Amino acid sequence: MPHSFAPVEDQLALLTKGAAEIIPLDDLKTRLEESRKTGRPLRIKAGFDPTAPDLHLGHTVLLRKLRHFQQLGHTVIFLIGDSTALIGDPTGKSATRKQLTQQEIDANADTYKQQVFKILDKVKTEVRYNSEWLAKLGYADMIHLAASTTVSQMLEREDFHARFNSEQEISLHEILYPLAQGYDSVALQCDVELGGTDQKFNLLMGRRLQRRANQPPQIVLMTPIIEGLDGVQKMSKSLGNAVGVLDSPFDMFTKLMTIPDAMIPRYYTLLTDALPDAIAKIDADIASGTLHPMQAKRDLARTITADFHSDELATHAEANWSKQFQQGGVSDDIEEIVIPFAAIAGPEMVNVTPHLPGPYVIRMAKLLLHLALVSSATEGSRKLAEGAVRIGGEVTRDPYPLLHFLPMTLTVRLGKKAKRALIQ
Repeated sequence: MPHSFAPVEDQLALLTKGAAEIIPLDDLKTRLEESRKTGRPLRIKAGFDPTAPDLHLGHTVLLRKLRHFQQLGHTVIFLIGDSTALIGDPTGKSATRKQLTQQEIDANADTYKQQVFKILDKVKTEVRYNSEWLAKLGYADMIHLAASTTVSQMLEREDFHARFNSEQEISLHEILYPLAQGYDSVALQCDVELGGTDQKFNLLMGRRLQRRANQPPQIVLMTPIIEGLDGVQKMSKSLGNAVGVLDSPFDMFTKLMTIPDAMIPRYYTLLTDALPDAIAKIDADIASGTLHPMQAKRDLARTITADFHSDELATHAEANWSKQFQQGGVSDDIEEIVIPFAAIAGPEMVNVTPHLPGPYVIRMAKLLLHLALVSSATEGSRKLAEGAVRIGGEVTRDPYPLLHFLPMTLTVRLGKKAKRALIQ
């Protein structure tokens, strides 16, 4: 039975929200109009190479746009690039990526499937692996695919061009990556492919290969690369400025409360389903003083946390954040870290209480380091001397506190950060 779609202008209002570029926009309008007339859903895909086990909110910018197409009744394909991950996307890299094993790729792909359905509707999502077709390409097929472009065209890629000019190596298998990604669009007969702005070359390759295959060239919809919690560099786990999809509600809420005020509208645009008019009003209210940035940030953090968990858990996370960071208490959801005694053991001492197995002397600076409350033991010693460290609510300056038995749980606070250590 043909699907009934919303008016094209209504669809475009949602689909263009937060989009950086659509190539070409007129073709998207035409394709949506045809879809509405025929009742045929468009085929929309976004590819994710499972090169790491966890997704962060930066990845969900694309997933959210996929969900918008899904909400409008179109067919959404979540493509796991298990074959392209063997190459490694060279986009933005100044050196050849380390190649992953098939076992690593398979393990990461399994975690991706668990995480993406926090955004997408599992029942309505088509999950595909590009090994379905790429692994079947023979020698002649690869030669035919490689003949679709030239070396000079490949070197037009900004990252390849920069590496060539700086005499950095470009491996031949890396040049195959855009061709492999482009062939995905041919195999899936895509109407639209989504990707970040850094993927433009690869996305356009899909259009080139579809033309050669006598298919209508896909529309390319690019989303911005979202900045991380620092508001400057792109969100990345390696840069320590990311919010993980699998973060606990408290950790997610707490991290989001650290973004610069200027990032509030951008996070609303790219990480929520709020419509442009509502976001513009929030921005205007902040500018006029009607809405305090702190309240706007709390509303934003609660909205995003609820999207990945639930309204109830987001509200609970907000209450715990307020308790720890505004009221001087310790959150009920404080992170607990298990630490072996041997990792933080201090100088040995004579047992002055024979009826007890202790005392156990710990090196406080190392404990702070293991709890990730400081970046070095030296910093830990300095914070102790400053009286900035509390155990169980009491200030301590003792570099070698005693524990009379193990296991022992300590609640350790440094400034507004608090962790619970289970020493055993």
